[in-house]
Amino acid sequence: MLKLINISKTFNIDTLNQTKALININLEVKNGDFITIIGGNGAGKSTLLNSIAGVFKPTEGNIILSKKNITDLPEYKRANFIGRVFQDPLMGTSPEMTIEENLSMALNKKSSLSLKWAVNKRKREIIKDHLSEINLGLENRLETKVKLLSGGQRQALTLLMATIIEPDILLLDEHTAALDPATAIKINELTENIISNHNITTLMITHNMKAALRFGNRLLMMNRGKLLLDIDGKTKENMTINHLLEIFQKKHKEGFYNDRSILSLA
Repeated sequence: MLKLINISKTFNIDTLNQTKALININLEVKNGDFITIIGGNGAGKSTLLNSIAGVFKPTEGNIILSKKNITDLPEYKRANFIGRVFQDPLMGTSPEMTIEENLSMALNKKSSLSLKWAVNKRKREIIKDHLSEINLGLENRLETKVKLLSGGQRQALTLLMATIIEPDILLLDEHTAALDPATAIKINELTENIISNHNITTLMITHNMKAALRFGNRLLMMNRGKLLLDIDGKTKENMTINHLLEIFQKKHKEGFYNDRSILSLA
């Protein structure tokens, strides 16, 4: 479904600030995979997602999605089939527009619908159906401007906008990190429901090891631009935080950078 072949990314080449953010990443993501990604600051997690989303081209390697090489495809074109939610709830929506206007724009990615952003009867029916699924009452607030929503409501809306067209792949870049703990739990549960109900292939970055183990069918650990660990199936289901900590400490002894931020349990 998604293949990363020998992906490397170096910033500021041939300068004193040269940084190898990704080093020879090889990864195959199958249809329906829900992969959580952990790693300390500077591990390369966001750079990995940025490469897939087309924010920048990798220095080396190829990205294959749905059997098509998208390595050179610009970000705005990838946005038609790649959904993304960022850490900041303020990103991903237009605050001065209403809830239904934001979702109408998201629906424009479907070629069978009107290319205009204005809301029509057909779009409104689709929008209300999807909003009712997230159970926040937003289907009754269609004309509310997004800037008036809480952080959790806005992140839920952004998540819905990213998935309403059922993208080929969904990228979640610590999308609950800026929320309070109770709201983060709700958004994670909503995320799991949407992904499960629509079988959306997903990569989700998190610093929370409880979330990394609870959600998804695979877990990746990254450090200093390298992919250190890929756990799936029954192995992941039976793994505990202590097991994960033991692996992390073992990797540290092998010479990998020990960033304690990877150990977040909250």
